[in-house]
Amino acid sequence: MSKGFKDLEKILEKTMALQTALALLEWDDETLAPEEAGPYTERVIGALSEEYYQIIAGEEMKNSIAACEDEKDLTEVEKAIVKEAKETRAQLVCIPVKEYRDNAQLVTEGIRVWTKSKAENDFGQFVPVLQRLVDYQKRFASYRAKNGEKLYDSMLDLYEKDFNMELLDAFFEELKEVIVPLIREIRDHGKPIEDGFLTGDYPEDRQREAAEYLANYVGFDFKKGVMGISAHPFTTNLHNHDVRITTHYSNRMDSSVFSVIHETGHAIYELGISDELTQTLVGQGASTGMHECQSRFFENIIGRSAAFWVPLYEKLQSIFPEQLKGVSREQFVEAINKAEPGLIRTEADELTYSLHVMIRYEIEKMMIEENLDLTKLPDIWADKYEEYLGIRPANAAEGVLQDIHWSEGCFGYFPSYALGSAFGAQLYYHMKKEMDINGLLENGEIGVIREYLREHIHRFGKRKTSRDILKDITGEDFNPRYYVRYLKEKYSQLYDL
Repeated sequence: MSKGFKDLEKILEKTMALQTALALLEWDDETLAPEEAGPYTERVIGALSEEYYQIIAGEEMKNSIAACEDEKDLTEVEKAIVKEAKETRAQLVCIPVKEYRDNAQLVTEGIRVWTKSKAENDFGQFVPVLQRLVDYQKRFASYRAKNGEKLYDSMLDLYEKDFNMELLDAFFEELKEVIVPLIREIRDHGKPIEDGFLTGDYPEDRQREAAEYLANYVGFDFKKGVMGISAHPFTTNLHNHDVRITTHYSNRMDSSVFSVIHETGHAIYELGISDELTQTLVGQGASTGMHECQSRFFENIIGRSAAFWVPLYEKLQSIFPEQLKGVSREQFVEAINKAEPGLIRTEADELTYSLHVMIRYEIEKMMIEENLDLTKLPDIWADKYEEYLGIRPANAAEGVLQDIHWSEGCFGYFPSYALGSAFGAQLYYHMKKEMDINGLLENGEIGVIREYLREHIHRFGKRKTSRDILKDITGEDFNPRYYVRYLKEKYSQLYDL
């Protein structure tokens, strides 16, 4: 290892320690922290964020990166770390330190105000802090934008490199042309599917038992991770030996089941990153889109398939003997795949889910590129739901206030959910050529599928972009037609169309 890289590594070790502390605070704030801790925790987060900024934006970091770029004998991993360090610094150094710290504290405030606003169904009290969040993110995007780049494109690039509004507009238009008519066809001509048994008296302790069993079965290593409870399920990681997931429990059993499988998919990605990358700048998932690809691949393509439940359904029935009495495996599989427009994104079925994302994408473009009057958001949101899904929220809590993302200052994140589903479909059709996926699942050999993904995606961390991963595995660049094909084939068969 060269002296230049050793110096850079020492600097990055400090930033890693700060990020670890911030991740722990996020975990604690969402799971165990008392209600009144928020304002005081904000100060800690602000101080740690400012310290992180000072290291990344400092001259020592700048000089170490420059020294590494002159080195001739760096390994491929070291080159990747240097490249990521340079990009990370460029994204931060253009932002004044005071604004960076103020925004970090504002996000903590935003989450707290959003939580209260949602609970009280009062969008009005959220508007002022949301406006400040939007203003900060637009300002930061203007600092980062290059060569006349649009602000929202700059935001999108933070989450998914090489995807801009032009590409996403075409992607969502293709989905809209297929999914909206398919939803109407199912409504008018599809066979009825009974799913009432999924809702009822499902005791929390039994749901927890099912959650732990399924997480372990899919591949979550409880020696390297823990599972908690939060209002909005999420995954966070400190490194590949400490990955944490959360879930929630309600009277809708499949909500917990599939949130657990979803978050386990995220966790498997982080657990599969190679040891030489973990605790470095490239020791994380390639992008939010590829992360969603893995979580939604396990949740939907694998977890909602008939084959997945062949070795598992009797176990699920043993956990819920009264609730699932007389319900066949075939009936259960049809129920967990039922497509019916709903108001809540996180509860949406696989078919309608990307329309929820598309609505948020369209609104975000208006917020960022058109200076939208935020007080009009509830009506715009409701109008789009009525147009695309044929339903209208009765209030802000089940409408514009349902997601946490904007309170976190995350603008440009939502498209990753739909892109992840599309990435997963493209991988699925390629993997079917290389292995008998249904046969493996029926025999309980999900580990073979998991290992394939680890070998071709997970272990590389952030060394590759999503588009590079798709090209390397499938031989093709991103192609949304696989996703359209997957949805049409699955739901036409399910509903006998």
